[in-house]
Amino acid sequence: MKHILGLTTVISWALSSSISAEQPLYIAYPPPDHKTTSDRIFLIGTATPNEEVSINGQVISRSKAGHFAPTFPLQLGENIFILRHRDQKIKLNVTRISTEPKPLETLNFLKDSLTPAENIARLPGELICFSAIAPEKATVSVKLAGQIIPLSPQSQTFELPDNKAVLTELNQPVKSNTVKYQGCGKIAVNLQISGEKKQLDLGQPQYQLTLNNQTLTQAAPGEISILSPTQFEVAEVTVNEGTARTGPSTDHSRLTPLPKGTRARIIGRQGEFLHLDYGGWIKANETRITTEPIPPNSMIRSASSRQVGDWLEVYFPLQVPVPITVKQEDQRFILTLYNTTAQTDTIRFNDNPLISRMDWQPILSPQGESQNVVQYTFHFKTKQQWGYKLRYDGTTLVLSLKTPPQLQSNLPLSGLNILLDPGHGSENDLGAKGPTGYPEKDVNLTVSKLLEAELIKRGASVLMTRKGDDDLYPQDRIKMINEQEPDLSISIHYNALPDNGDAIKTKGVSTFWYNSQAHSLAVFLHNYLVTTLNRPSYGVFWNNLALTRPTVAPSILLELGFMINPEEFEWIINPQEQQKLAITLADGIVEWVKLTQ
Repeated sequence: MKHILGLTTVISWALSSSISAEQPLYIAYPPPDHKTTSDRIFLIGTATPNEEVSINGQVISRSKAGHFAPTFPLQLGENIFILRHRDQKIKLNVTRISTEPKPLETLNFLKDSLTPAENIARLPGELICFSAIAPEKATVSVKLAGQIIPLSPQSQTFELPDNKAVLTELNQPVKSNTVKYQGCGKIAVNLQISGEKKQLDLGQPQYQLTLNNQTLTQAAPGEISILSPTQFEVAEVTVNEGTARTGPSTDHSRLTPLPKGTRARIIGRQGEFLHLDYGGWIKANETRITTEPIPPNSMIRSASSRQVGDWLEVYFPLQVPVPITVKQEDQRFILTLYNTTAQTDTIRFNDNPLISRMDWQPILSPQGESQNVVQYTFHFKTKQQWGYKLRYDGTTLVLSLKTPPQLQSNLPLSGLNILLDPGHGSENDLGAKGPTGYPEKDVNLTVSKLLEAELIKRGASVLMTRKGDDDLYPQDRIKMINEQEPDLSISIHYNALPDNGDAIKTKGVSTFWYNSQAHSLAVFLHNYLVTTLNRPSYGVFWNNLALTRPTVAPSILLELGFMINPEEFEWIINPQEQQKLAITLADGIVEWVKLTQ
């Protein structure tokens, strides 16, 4: 059956190669009437290799198979591209949209620049900051609860590009041509919040702008409230893993997920996000909110551990499920418990194959006062960490640390369970497209099946997230990883670029990791592929991707080449090269596993 599959792939490739000899002009990207904020655009497509293709009268260079990907500058507004090949003509319309606001010259605030943009709540006495974009040499202030706070113009303000800008090395700060006025103040209010009210509503801040003896007053979109100093709102996480972040938006970085049942005091709100007392933010719809007479805090005394199947479980009995964070280092795992005070005299921690020692300490402030934080450090005997889980069993925190897989001697990967995730996968999720329109989802599956066969030859047990055009969301794939608890999780992809990239000059293999336990695998496989196959390197990236975030196993994502690069695309779809790639990947995994023993 595998032989027939391989033969079918070869026949399909041979047929597509012969058809390409008479390939009509085809544009894979951009789509019709494309809109972009980029200052340039690449045009991806193909045509009969022995006939010229011109764009706006200019003959373009192409690969041997006739593929092309030239980049053109874009002016603001409409840009027309006329492509010609033989008697064919295709007209493309690309519109460049400006993201930089024009400097204001009239008596007005820049649209959507007044803060807060959404409702916020703060603790009594907490500093509240305001900002607005207004014309140069204006006088700007804000009034709230009878207090007037002057805002000062900032001499220089810089904007940061989107995170994806690092992929094209265009991630440097950009100086803004607008003037931002900023200021902060503490709002003095009567804090006697009566009855069952949990906060004092101060309403919308009123901004005042004066320029050339003219004055404009405008309210900020969001309202400001002050939380009660005596009635404590408490958030309890109601989902399996509450997504904690460094700030009140999905643009802010993720922190260690909060296990279901975690409880913490709410010390602020912004829009749909809650600010919890240990520092993280979480969406309100992932919690249940109650009012309590005191904030959640816990003592901790003893701790213990025992082996449960493939996992070493460590138990921390608490009075309340408190917020936690995790940090992984080389042969160390650091667990921090917040809102927790130590009264510890005894810990039972027997010798085991995984951990040489567990240390603990309270974290003190510089003044020597306890910050109600306790930290546990696990020192590993093994070079590699193979996964961890966190959950609350009632009010007891359970940390599960995975023991190394027990390899058998007959085959190099015997005893190893590997999950392969062929990226994308349905007609609604094609992934990147090559110059011919060939979708990434198909080559992901082809290479994953070849790799599956090679891993099985080497003794591994392999689970595939899909074996056909399954319509899987990232959360479906993550669920499979968490339920199956493999020893390794590898997601197979091929790459593309944002509009401001260079599709002709950019090629190569890249690997992505998120949790520290996956770093060694990502770096080793990347270097092994580049060296063994003599492929260009695009780099190794730490990246907050859904398929790199699972903690039950070292989880990485491979981008094995660029679909949009005309020459690399030909390597990507070549069946012989696909087989070499699968063999090299399997061999690379074998060599990495040897290093972990």
